[in-house]
Formats: sequence, C-alpha cells, structure tokens
Amino acid sequence: MGITRNVLLWGSQSKQLQNTLTKYSFFQGAVKRFMPGEDLGSALAASEALKAEGVSTIFTHLGENISYEPEADLVTRHYLEVLDHIKKRKIDANISIKLTQLGLDISTELAYKKLETLTKRAGKHKNFVWIDMEGSPYVDRTLEIYRKAKKTHKNVGVCLQAYLHRTAKDLDSLLPLSPAIRLVKGAYKEDPSIAFQSKAEVDMNYLALVRHMLQKWGKNKNIIGIGTHDEQIIRAVQAADGSRERCEFEMLYGIKRDLQLRIARDGYKMRVLISYGAYWFPWYMRRLAERPANVWFVMKNLFS
Repeated sequence: MGITRNVLLWGSQSKQLQNTLTKYSFFQGAVKRFMPGEDLGSALAASEALKAEGVSTIFTHLGENISYEPEADLVTRHYLEVLDHIKKRKIDANISIKLTQLGLDISTELAYKKLETLTKRAGKHKNFVWIDMEGSPYVDRTLEIYRKAKKTHKNVGVCLQAYLHRTAKDLDSLLPLSPAIRLVKGAYKEDPSIAFQSKAEVDMNYLALVRHMLQKWGKNKNIIGIGTHDEQIIRAVQAADGSRERCEFEMLYGIKRDLQLRIARDGYKMRVLISYGAYWFPWYMRRLAERPANVWFVMKNLFS
C-alpha cells in the first residue's frame, strides 16, 4: 500500500485535520467534485438530471458510528423520506446505508430492526436497499444481519470488499440465499494479514471474484454490482458478461462522467452513487485514498 494512501486513510480518522481543512473554501469546493450538495434536495436534483441521460442512481446519506439510539431513529426517518421522494418523483434510485448509522455499535438487534423498517418501506415502493460494508471488525455482524434480512426480504443487497482475503469464502457462504452483491475494492486501512495491499493483487482478486459469481450463479437473475472506476476491470467484466443483464456498473458521482454515459449508451445498467450530508470529511478522504492522483487537484487549489 502506497505512502500517500496510508496518509489519506490516517487523515480520514483525524478530528484535528477535519476541523482545520473543512474551514477552507478551496477544500469545500474540491469536495463538490464528488457530491452535488449536503442536502437531500441537491441529491434529488442530481438524480433527475442523470435520469434524463439514461443513468440510474443510489442515494447515501453520509454518516457512521452513531452512539445514541435517537440518532438511529433520525437516520431511519430520513431514509424513509428518501424512499417516499423516489416513489413520488418516479426516479430509478435505490438507497445505500451503513449499519453503524442504524445503531450497530449500540446493538445488532437495533440495527436489524431499523434495517427491516427500511426494507419494508422499500418493498412497498418496489425499491431496493443496499447495505454498505465498513471496516473489517464489522464484516461478520454485517453479514449476519444481511443473512437474516434476506430470509424475509428479497429487496436487499450487501457490499463486499475485494481486498479482504476472506471475501471468496463469504461469497460462497451467501450463495444459498441468492444474494445481491455489490463488489468494491475496499477503502479502509487493513492489516496485511487480512487484506491484499498492492493494487495489482486487489485488481486480480476483484476479477476472480466477479468471474466466480458469474460462473457459480448460473442464469439466476442475482444483482452483481460492479463498484469500480477502473476501466480495465470494467472492460474485462463486460467481456465476461456479454448478455448485459447480469451486472450493473456502480460509480461515484462526478468521477469519469464520460465513461458513465458511455456505459449507459452501450446498453449496460449504470448507477451513480450520490452521497450527501454534512458528514463528508472522512468519506471524502477515503475517496482520495482510493485514487491518490486526486490529491493533486486539491493541492493545486491550495497553492493557487
């Protein structure tokens, strides 16, 4: 893992750095490259603009690791509102949530209860809920909750991370559930004993996992979300899934927009993840860590 990536991941956890950098207008401006605004209205407007170009969306309200149950209540009510807005505006959009936003640090039971509330509302609206994956200490509990939810709700999927050594076994363990999986590379700092460290290793495992899913899952219409901006991986996935029906590509708002539109025009399902909310600093720093070249964009503004 590169020095720059390590520094950025450290910075994502630094409250002092957050308090310093977020005061600067140049830094706030750089963040707008990745999110249309902090409020739901901005996210909805961006989604409607993308809809006009044939691109679907996913909404995620930024936040994690809440420690009080009333906060989990607020998050749940917010996402219920989001689902209602999606239905009313007839947008092709899902929601994606972190279980620590729903109280996982308080109790597994609380997080599941809140998730069930959301999946029920989403089901009523014929919509879908994605569960984000967080750092490695949360993987087992996240998958436990996903397995429980999938038994009674078809409209729920979970994110897995290609840089973890365990992910191939996790995929096989989920197979009997006919799962919906979003595969990403991974954006947390993890020990070499549990995670691949080099880009080449992560890329190789990513493609192996996608091919494994396509082979093992046969012709079942399980959702396979390809969460990457790596054009080489995207081309390899397209070659493996010639039907254009098995995989949907999922990318971040504001990154490689031309590629997003090209994927949609080529007949593949393309979803853009729209993030919004005041809790953007750690999320943004992890996005920079995924692609350290973006740091130069920030530095150029700093010294101009």
